[in-house]
Amino acid sequence: MGLTYHFTFSAPAKTKPEELLKFLKGVEEEAKKLGFNPTMVLNATFDTAERREFARRLTTGHPVEDERLKGVSLVPEGLLWHHGQESGTGRVIPSKGVVLIVTNERQCETIFGFLQHPEEIRDLNGKVVAVTGLGGRWFFWDFVKSPDPRYRKIVKRFKDAGYVEEEEDEYV
Repeated sequence: MGLTYHFTFSAPAKTKPEELLKFLKGVEEEAKKLGFNPTMVLNATFDTAERREFARRLTTGHPVEDERLKGVSLVPEGLLWHHGQESGTGRVIPSKGVVLIVTNERQCETIFGFLQHPEEIRDLNGKVVAVTGLGGRWFFWDFVKSPDPRYRKIVKRFKDAGYVEEEEDEYV
């Protein structure tokens, strides 16, 4: 347990990855000035097992709960992590991501950015068994357990650009 700084970002589904990439490169420049090193901006598609495994380093997946997921055992590979057949829950793997990775002095990485997830989860027969509720929009949530004001400065850049959906700072 402890204090945490939570943030949620989103951008409309129609937003082009190139637009998000340009924005994140600007944020990266500020992160470098704030002392984060190394930094990296990525525009990735998570379309192979190896790339989906990399996505797992970036996120736990988007939570989904849908009665139709109960008892479903045949979901195509690469759509869900942690599928709870009895509870009807799962974590939807992102299909795309545009993210900024920053590293602090203790070599701790923090991710900021945007992920897209499939809107529907279908079983092997093509039947819809869950919906994400994201409407195709770019979405990202995470947290840091740090009072370091540099993280808040980065999130402020997202807020100033209209990308912050929620923010909760337990340190204030």
